[in-house]
Amino acid sequence: MNTKKDFIAVFDSGVGGISVLRHLLRLMPGERFLYYGDSANAPYGTRSREEVKKLTFAAAEKLMEQGLKALVVACNTATSAAITDLRQAYPDTIVIGIEPALKLAAERFPGGRIGVMATPMTLREEKFEGLLHRYGQSSRVYRLPAPGLVELVESGRADSPEMDALMDNLLGPYRGQLDAVVLGCTHYPFAAAAISRVLGEKTLLLDGGEGTARETQRRLAAAELLSEGPGELVIRNSLPGREIIDLCYTLLKQGSEA
Repeated sequence: MNTKKDFIAVFDSGVGGISVLRHLLRLMPGERFLYYGDSANAPYGTRSREEVKKLTFAAAEKLMEQGLKALVVACNTATSAAITDLRQAYPDTIVIGIEPALKLAAERFPGGRIGVMATPMTLREEKFEGLLHRYGQSSRVYRLPAPGLVELVESGRADSPEMDALMDNLLGPYRGQLDAVVLGCTHYPFAAAAISRVLGEKTLLLDGGEGTARETQRRLAAAELLSEGPGELVIRNSLPGREIIDLCYTLLKQGSEA
C-alpha cells in the first residue's frame, strides 16, 4: 500500500471520464494522475441508485489504497448517487464531483431553449431536480435521455455511422430548435461531432469537464497540495486486456487535438 498521498485519481464508469482527464492534464501537467474506468460494469446510467453507489464505493476503496490527495468522480451518474457519502467516508481526501453545466447554459441563454442530455438515472435524481429548480426557471429545458450512446463510445464508435443514426433518431425532432445542449454524461463529449451534425452548428454544446478540472486545481491550491513534478499518467480499467486501455489513450489524443 502506498502511504504517500500524491496521486489524483480520476474515476468513471468507463472511458467517458477521459473527457475530464484531458482538462486536468492541461491545467496541471506536473501532477500524477491515476485513471480508473469500470467498463466491465458500464453503463451506470441504467442501474439503480444503490447499485451505482455500491460500484462507486468499491472503486473508491481500491483507489484510496494507492495513496490519493484527491479523488475526481468524473461520472455524472456516480456523482449523483454517491458523492455526498464519499465525502463523509473520506473526510481527509479532497473529493470532487461533476455536474451538468446547466448553470452555464442558463447564464449564456437567459430565456433560451436548452436541452440536457444525460443518463436516465442522472435525469431522475434529486441532484438534477435541484439544478433544474435553480437554473432552469428562466429557460425552457428539455430532458434528452440518450440510451445506447455510452455503449457506442465504450466500443470505440463515438464517431461512426451507428452514432449518426442513433443521434438522428434521438435528436432529430430538435434540429435547429435549441440554443444549447448540456452534455450531462462524461461519455457524451466524444459524440459531439455526431450531435452537432444533427442539431446544427448554431447549437452550443456545453459540458462540465473544464469546470471540474478548475475546481480540482482550486481545492488542491487551497490545501497547498499542488505539485510541480514531471507528471505521470497511469490508466487502468476493470476490463481485462489491452484494447480498452488503447481506446482510452486514443480518446485522450483526440481530446488534445481538439
